[in-house]
Amino acid sequence: MRIISGNLKGKKILSPKNELTRPLKDLTKESIFNLIKHSKLLDCKLENANVLDLFAGVGSFGLECLSRGAQSVTFFENYKEALIILKKNISIMKQQNFSEVIEKNIFLENTFKYLNKKYDIIFMDPPYKEKKVPDILNKIIKLNLLKENGVIIIHRHKKEKDLFPKEFKIIISKIYGISKIIFGNKLD
Repeated sequence: MRIISGNLKGKKILSPKNELTRPLKDLTKESIFNLIKHSKLLDCKLENANVLDLFAGVGSFGLECLSRGAQSVTFFENYKEALIILKKNISIMKQQNFSEVIEKNIFLENTFKYLNKKYDIIFMDPPYKEKKVPDILNKIIKLNLLKENGVIIIHRHKKEKDLFPKEFKIIISKIYGISKIIFGNKLD
């Protein structure tokens, strides 16, 4: 696994030796960034963006954002083994000044109180079988964490049937292998 583009292009991303986390595949990651950059359906820009990376794992998505010009990334991760590698990856790539790591369980009631800004891009890559994705979306919308014209990107298994809140508008949904990528935002 590596950084695909930008000023960190080619840098190796450390990943766990076990399969307890599921890092984003390069092809899927590249497809997401192509849609962000080229889709006329999306009105967000990566350059100077504030990014929230939920279920950050080892940081593959957030570090790619920084490499491509994002202003900052808030990494949200609770899994200890992934956190160790995430922090190493941020350090190896010298991105500490542009990164914040929050080590909290995302499902606890007041977890999002640690977030003190609005985000241009919110990326969610929960475990494939996770059923509480709609609850997290409800929190994001209720707390108004997404900037106007911002986008929420969700990585799911293609067979998952999530019931999204009525305030969440799906803009694009694409299948890549066993992955489904959903781009959406909040209804006005």
